[in-house]
This record gives sequence, structure tokens and C-alpha cells, in this order.
Amino acid sequence: MADGELILVAGALLAAGLAASLLARRVRLPGLVLFLATGMLLGSDGLGWIDFSDYELARTIGIIALSLILFEGGLAAGFEEIRPVLRPALSLATLGTLVTAMVTGVTAAWLFDLPLIEGMLIGAVLSSTDGAAVFSLLRGSTLRRRIARTLEGEAGFNDPVAVLLVIGFIHWIQEPHYGVVDMLGEFVLEMAIGGAAGLAVGGAARWAFRRAPFETSGLYPVASAAAAALAFGAADTLHGSGFLAVYLAGLVLGTGQIPAKATVTTFHEGLAWVAQIVLFLSLGLLVFPSTLLDFWWQGTLLALVIVFLSRPIAAFLSTAFMGFSAREQLVLGAAGLRGAVPVVLATFPVIADVPHDDQLFNVVFFAVVISTILQGISFVPLATWLGVTTNEPAVPQPLMETGAVRSLGAEVLEYPVAATDAVVGRRVRELGLPRDSLVNVIVRDGQAVPPRGSTRIEAGDRLHILLVQEAAHEFTSLLERWRNGPFEEAPRRRPAVYGRQPIFSTRPWTPELGDPGRPDEILGVKVLERMRLRRDRRGSLCALEDGRFAITGPTLAIGSASDLQRYARNRLARAQTDAERSWWQGVIGALAI
Repeated sequence: MADGELILVAGALLAAGLAASLLARRVRLPGLVLFLATGMLLGSDGLGWIDFSDYELARTIGIIALSLILFEGGLAAGFEEIRPVLRPALSLATLGTLVTAMVTGVTAAWLFDLPLIEGMLIGAVLSSTDGAAVFSLLRGSTLRRRIARTLEGEAGFNDPVAVLLVIGFIHWIQEPHYGVVDMLGEFVLEMAIGGAAGLAVGGAARWAFRRAPFETSGLYPVASAAAAALAFGAADTLHGSGFLAVYLAGLVLGTGQIPAKATVTTFHEGLAWVAQIVLFLSLGLLVFPSTLLDFWWQGTLLALVIVFLSRPIAAFLSTAFMGFSAREQLVLGAAGLRGAVPVVLATFPVIADVPHDDQLFNVVFFAVVISTILQGISFVPLATWLGVTTNEPAVPQPLMETGAVRSLGAEVLEYPVAATDAVVGRRVRELGLPRDSLVNVIVRDGQAVPPRGSTRIEAGDRLHILLVQEAAHEFTSLLERWRNGPFEEAPRRRPAVYGRQPIFSTRPWTPELGDPGRPDEILGVKVLERMRLRRDRRGSLCALEDGRFAITGPTLAIGSASDLQRYARNRLARAQTDAERSWWQGVIGALAI
């Protein structure tokens, strides 16, 4: 295949995956089912466009894709989200996975007349929930936050457990002297190495993010991808659990504030979607529907066992005495979506050439599809019927994404303040921002500083500016002035004349007085400083050359600071909106300085 044709096929597959995702949302099916169906349609037994039967390549794709998905899951959650439910999440990931494997394995051995150890291998392959499927399900639900957090944590922690069980049972089948003690020792060693590697790489990555600022925010996603690869690679090279390491690295990096966190999170969310689509399509290509139909009744029986027996028992046993009600435990039992992880694990026995490997792969694939459809369709209605949902999304979203801001006709820009910039030492109100823009937040030493007009800009600050697109042309020249100057020195306020009390007066603002938002003079008196700009309507608080102060807007008020404070307090008491109250509170505070 020529290079252009290869790129064309890759683009067509991604487009088909996106179309399947949109269709899945409309028909209320888990997206992975349609991804797998798309792969089967394009494969050898379908349209015959792509001939793919390389189990080792499929396993490699699966490992890379699952690593990216787990890293994104940890990055999006962070320890702050997982810590309150760490105990039940770990219990579900360890005890729950083990119970699921045992119940499913014993049932599979009895149903298919297999040796117990081969039945346990089938149970181990089907024991893990799928992070991509669970994360996708939670993002579209309003499940109670504690249940959602528990399922998130379980999906991140149980993949290593299932992998070790599968590898252990394969060794047990192939090596007569291998047993439970060997499996337990290998489990403890791999989890310890994987945990240490993940925490170390995640901690080092967070330290590096905070102390090694890059020239552009586009390099931060590169650094985070490197952290994910280092975590998995280091753990796997040392014979530890790479899946545990990469999830923990994501959790550590996602905890607290790091530069360009929104950029990094958005990048990995998109990368995880690409990984899901590629993974499910490749697994679909690996399946031959003509042979799959020979195992439909076995796969269906096994799916029913998982949905109605193994998973509920595991959920009830592993969350007993942890503060969950019976209804919540029932929902936890219904939420164990299998997804791609068991299909990837099913390639391990095929590659190792264990007995009945073809039967195992096809049975597992069919069981995964059936159980995922059953649980994916029924989960949200069941949770709603049991009353364990809220009015809030299960996975909190940022208040405003950058893409959403752009669709509203605005941009969020970040300006890093260098030590040599002319803007260093200036106050926010001296920046000269266009009317329809504002400094949204200042990031200083890793902390968010809410900006006020009197806040001084320091070297190393990162200014996040909300700017309407129509003012973008003004902003280019403004950035040049921030870097090189000049800034006009604000004239000092003229001291008030204390021999007589300034007269306080009010009057309606009329058009001949000019722009109330940016007046240069008021009633013939020069404005020395605009101390505050009103945002809900055109208006300002100004210091005048004769020592008085003025509040402009629908009404003009002029007088001493104390007179205007009393006036502002009266208006505050009669304010009708939050924006109006905020304005008068700001005026009172500014006049108290």
C-alpha cells in the first residue's frame, strides 16, 4: 500500500469511528459496540477491505491504547477526587476483580466442560472493567458523586489486577509446578514496583512542570505524554505493573495546579479518544463473524452470568460495611462494563498457545459485546429508578471550556510576564485593556490571584485575559507596549483642599458630558485616574484634578471620598442585581484606600 493510500485509510477509519460515536449517542448504545462492529464490517469477513489477523500487533496496540486511556483518566480525576473513595475503589479493584474471576471461571468450567484452571483463565480475562467504557458512561450520567468516584477509581486500579491474574493462570496451565503462592508473590512484587514507579515519575513530572516553564504551551502536552511513556516503560522494564504506574502518574500530575493544565487535559482527552477508536477498530478487525456465530450461545450465557451473578456478588462483597446503601451497591454491581480490556486480555492466551485458545477468544468477545450492551443500556435508567442520581453531572466539567468561549465570540489569551517587560510593576487598571476585555486571573507562583484594579503585575506572572474577537487588532499593539513601553506616568492626585468641605452633588449624566465609561474630564475638571470601570453598564469611578472624586454612569455624583462612600452605601442597599452590588462594593473599597 502506498503512503498516500495508508494515510487515506487511517483518516477514513478515524472518520468512521467518529461517525459511529455520533450514531451511538443517538441510538443510546455504548460507542465501543459500534466501533467493534465497524471493524468487523471492514475486515476480512465483512467488506474485505482490510485483512488483519495479527494477535501480537493487536495486543501491542491494546497495551499502548489502554495506557493512554488510563493516564487520561488519572489526569482528569487527580488524587483529590479519588482520595475520599480510595478504600472502596481499591476493594472493588482487588477483591471485586478476584471474586468476579472466580465466580465466572467456575461457571465457565461447568458450562463448557473445561478443566477448572482453564475456566479460571476465562474468568480472569473477563474480570476487569474497561476504563474507557466506564469513563464514557459516567460523563453522560448524573450519578451520585461518591458512586461515580468509586467506579472511576476501580476502572483505573483493576486493569493491573486482571493482567496479573491472566498471566498467572497462563503460567499455571503451562507450568505444572506453578501455583497460588507463585501467583501471589508475583502480584505483590509487580504492584509494588508499578506503584513506586508511577508515584516517582508523576511526582518528578509535576515538579518539572512547575519549575521548567516552556516557551509555548504546546510543549506541555509533549512533556505529559513523555511522563506517561516513562511511567509505563520504567515499571514494565523493572517487571512491575505498567498499567498501575501510568494511572498513578496521571493521578499525581493531575493533582493540584500545574502550568497549562487545561491544555494538557484537553490534549490527553483527545488522545484517549483516538486510542479508543484505534483500539476498538483493530479488535473488530481481528474478529471473524463467520466463526464467531459458532459460539453465540456460550458467549450469551457467560454474559448473563457476568451481568446477573459475578459482578453483583463481587460488588456486594467488596463494598460491604463501607457506607453504601443496598441501592448504591446494586448500581455498583450494574456498572461493571467490560469493554476492550477483556478482548485485549483474550489475545494473551492466543499468543501463548494455551489449549482452546480460539474458543476462548471468540467466547470472550461475544460475552463482552452482550454484557456491554445490557449494562450500557440499562445502567442510567436503573440508577434513576433507584434514586441514586442528582441534578449535577457525575463528572464535573470546567465552568467554561476554551472552545465554548470561542464559539461565543471571545478568546482566552495567556500572557507570560518577563522580568524585562515594561508592564512589570504596573497596576491592572493601568494595562490599557480594550473596553470589552478583562484580566480573568493572574497565576503567580502556582497560585491563582484574583485581579483587582490595584493589583500590581510582577515578573513571572501569567495573565489570563478574556478578549472579544473584535478587539483582537487592538490587542496586538497593546502587547508591544506591555513589552517595551512606554507607559504614561499617572499624575499624582492633587490633595483635597481642607480649608473648605468639597460640595457633594448629583445630576443625571447627559450625552454632552461624553463617555461615562472613559471620561477625560468631568464638568471641566481633568480626570487624573480612572480607579474603577463598571462592567454591567458604562460607568467609572474617577479621581479629579481638584482633589474630588466622581462616580459616572446613568447618574453623576461628585464630592469627597467620604461623601461618595455614603452615596455608594445607599445605592448598594437598593441594588437589584449581583453585578450592581459588586460595582458598589468595589467603589466603597476603592474610596477607603
